[in-house]
Amino acid sequence: MSKYRIEKDSLGEMRIPETAYYGAQTARAVENFPISGITFPRHFIRALGIIKRACARANVELGDLDPKIGDAIAAAATEVIEGKLDAEFPLDIYQTGSGTSTNMNANEVIANRAAEIMGKERGHKSIHPNDHVNMSQSSNDVIPTAIHVAAAYAITRELVPALEHLGLTLEAKAEQFDDVVKSGRTHMMDATPVRLGQEFEGYERQVSNAVERASRARDALLELALGGTAVGTGINRRKNFPQTAIKYINEDTGLGFFEAMDHFEAQGAKDACVEASGHMKTMAVSLSKIANDIRLLSSGPRTGIAEITLPSIQPGSSIMPGKINPVICESVTMVSAQVIGNDAAITLGGMGSYLELNVMMPLIAYNLLESVRLLSNVSRVFADKCISGITANESRARELVELNLSTCTALAPKIGYDKAAALSKEAFKSGRTVRDVAREQKVLPDEVLNEVLNFRRMTEPE
Repeated sequence: MSKYRIEKDSLGEMRIPETAYYGAQTARAVENFPISGITFPRHFIRALGIIKRACARANVELGDLDPKIGDAIAAAATEVIEGKLDAEFPLDIYQTGSGTSTNMNANEVIANRAAEIMGKERGHKSIHPNDHVNMSQSSNDVIPTAIHVAAAYAITRELVPALEHLGLTLEAKAEQFDDVVKSGRTHMMDATPVRLGQEFEGYERQVSNAVERASRARDALLELALGGTAVGTGINRRKNFPQTAIKYINEDTGLGFFEAMDHFEAQGAKDACVEASGHMKTMAVSLSKIANDIRLLSSGPRTGIAEITLPSIQPGSSIMPGKINPVICESVTMVSAQVIGNDAAITLGGMGSYLELNVMMPLIAYNLLESVRLLSNVSRVFADKCISGITANESRARELVELNLSTCTALAPKIGYDKAAALSKEAFKSGRTVRDVAREQKVLPDEVLNEVLNFRRMTEPE
């Protein structure tokens, strides 16, 4: 049978698993919120450890915390940062809207582990979760700070590199396909010729813009609420505490975090998170466009466009032998849909700001970090398992562009719009090419006609 110990909080006694580092408030929250089974992700727990270690060091530096206790708290927080205590964070995302349960979860785990480091038993309270670990802090400034630290770090270390990798992969394909002339399409209908490389240049530019948006998302999160404590006034902390603690956070992360310019804004609203999520939504729309284009251009292989071929990475059907589907493109579009859904949740979460506090912070934290994670992962998969292996079907591209009725556009300056339109209609009606009908009707001398209907020339200004 499982063994338990008894711990107390302000509401009374709670039975805690004997081996657990968390305490009474965490145990209450475990009982109170059996909702989704979704817990805070690693980046968030890591950020909590960084914040708690920074705060302990700041309190020691400012003379408010016994250095021995501060060192023990910092050592325990380091284990949180390193992931050694992840199993001690069992709380559901759908909990108190301030994230107080999770802040106390961190306080209790770090207090008990720090007490153990100092030779005491778990639950001893010689290092107190509130008085020592939470010194100069409140859940109301710790949790928004953790959201910003976690998301800014993940964007910098994961999302930006993944997008840059995808962009370089697209750039290489744009160069490889620069000489492949093909049909352009607008409204899903034939339009004047383009080069396949030009299309891929457009995709690369979308991803380059996404990198810039990711950087702006990160920059929006560099302002930290830490120091506002309960309501933004900074009650129960020294004047220099925020700058001192943030100095240590920057040493740990290498990022340029700074104290909020106004703590009432930083705690009363979550506009920075909404802004960052908006950038993620835009990235999702960009990736969806690229993925959808690529699966359209590869459609077939016999009865579709089939101007490009995607790498065959798995069988596509349980009933149709030999079928290969654009599965990576489909995973990209599903991620895009999820990120857009996450943005909707974050937007509504931002509207959960009332007076001095937002009360949907766990929801915002989870969805923002999930968007970063999904976009990071799918960008690398898209680059490595799809884009890098694309080949151009040049003969198919030549065949389709020759059949393209919109090539008559190049004739309009020579013979007039109306005559070019009539020629196009005759070509369509007779099943012939614009070139054949124009030659038959002798609208231009052959040498001029061939020069005008040079498809490569149509892809650039004169």
